[in-house]
Amino acid sequence: MSTETSAENTRDAGLRARLVDVGVELLAAEGVQALTLREIARRAGVSHGAPRRHFPTHVALLSAIARRGYAALAAEVAGAVTDGDARTRLKALSRAYLGFAAENRGMFELMFRHDLLESDGLGLRETSLPLFDVLVGLVAEARPASGAGARVTAGALWANLHGIAQLWEWGSLRLASGAADVEPLIEAALDAHLGRAER
Repeated sequence: MSTETSAENTRDAGLRARLVDVGVELLAAEGVQALTLREIARRAGVSHGAPRRHFPTHVALLSAIARRGYAALAAEVAGAVTDGDARTRLKALSRAYLGFAAENRGMFELMFRHDLLESDGLGLRETSLPLFDVLVGLVAEARPASGAGARVTAGALWANLHGIAQLWEWGSLRLASGAADVEPLIEAALDAHLGRAER
């Protein structure tokens, strides 16, 4: 490979990363609706057609941005589930998930857009499934009798947590439940899906 080609590849990789960085920053500041190709290009200081060299579609760029979110969530989950029995680690995972949702509203919304997850070749399923597998493993450990049903139980628990995250953000759940924070809701979700813990 020539020095010129190597320099061009480095520039291309740098621009690709910069476009994703700008998208992440724009998402945090202004939400999903602000993530247009034109606005990302403008903030990255390139022509509005430049992103197409690296991301042939808008969905491809959004998926690259969402992958950053999955990486951040995976790091938080990994840090949270290090100590205690399976139920304690599931509670820590639940807190990490709900905390990430509260602190990263735009990213959380983007990460679970069905058009991104269903698009072929964008790699989001491969990025998100290992996170779900952590949840499945903890459910199987907490309820050894669940066997193959651990995936279904984990799916139900995840749906419960995702609903808590969304409804808490909207204020509906706080109003309806009277809970001051999400802790009693986490406990109730774990009890519902794993059986009541001894207290």
